Amino acid sequence: MLKLTTRERIVQAADALFYERGFEYTSFSHIADKVNISRGNFYHHFKTKDEILTAVIEYRMDKTERMLEEWESEGDTPLDRIRCFIEILIRNQAKIKLHGCPVGTLSSELAKLSHSAQEQANEIFTLFRVWLRKQFTLLGHKKKADALAMHVLARSQGVATLANAFHDEKFIRYEVDELLDWLQAYV
Repeated sequence: MLKLTTRERIVQAADALFYERGFEYTSFSHIADKVNISRGNFYHHFKTKDEILTAVIEYRMDKTERMLEEWESEGDTPLDRIRCFIEILIRNQAKIKLHGCPVGTLSSELAKLSHSAQEQANEIFTLFRVWLRKQFTLLGHKKKADALAMHVLARSQGVATLANAFHDEKFIRYEVDELLDWLQAYV
């Protein structure tokens, strides 16, 4: 395993803290403490919180792109690949119950703050939308592919939001099963 640079460690720590605490409530001190570096060393890598936010969004975009590529190679069919997307709610249910969806929570927070990086953060949703649209197109639903992609995105975000609100693991499992049943019936 490759050793991470200090900058990479800062970005990963900021990513986790923005998810757990929120962007607005995460300070330089929180991040420096998590990485166990001095504030001077921290400022050597990032001068502003917005610089860190940009790096975190880029990090999340890269992780999302790699995950989608992995699903492409692992899933034999578009149906299998869409299932991977839906089942991420189960794989991440413990974190979702505590903090919601990392993409949705950041996008919502930046929207509330009218932050200039909101559009950049929303690009992660666009990655999912385009990827899901491609899968539905491959399944033969070209005309409705975008609407179907948005349906799956909206439903998964709703599940993540309510699972976080009610901390209900059974709800997540039920909704994932319902969405998988809908997908199977639709296709």
